[in-house]
Amino acid sequence: MIRAIHHVGINCRDMARMQRFYSEAFSFEPVDEGFAWGGDATMDHIVDLAGSAAKGVMMRAGTCYLELFEYSAPPARFTEPMRPNDPGYTHICVDVTDIEADIAHLEKCGMTFGGREFVDVGHVKTIYGYDPEGNVIEVQQTTPNNGFTLEELAK
Repeated sequence: MIRAIHHVGINCRDMARMQRFYSEAFSFEPVDEGFAWGGDATMDHIVDLAGSAAKGVMMRAGTCYLELFEYSAPPARFTEPMRPNDPGYTHICVDVTDIEADIAHLEKCGMTFGGREFVDVGHVKTIYGYDPEGNVIEVQQTTPNNGFTLEELAK
């Protein structure tokens, strides 16, 4: 039985910079000293990449985990982050309580929104932005009792 999504994994070009960003922007903290591998057939099997080598860290904020990786091998097929319209996983969404103040905080931490303002569509105020490496993050503030809040999902 699926209980929940445990974590989101992000491959980074500069893991130290991204660890700083996610810590400052969203209060993620490392759960341990991190990990690394290279020349390990078991890890190659797990990640389905021959000759893989990487370092990583698992971070936590509340009940959400974020796993950051920085691969040194094999070379990536793509060097640009995915856009919202590219196939595959394209964004993570953070639920906030004060979207105006939270966007200002995120911008100070290095997130960009392309000069755009959030949109209020009734049940949610929302906008897509970008972390320092260009990964898409949706910032949303849901209205109470709309069937879509985190509190309602917990019931």
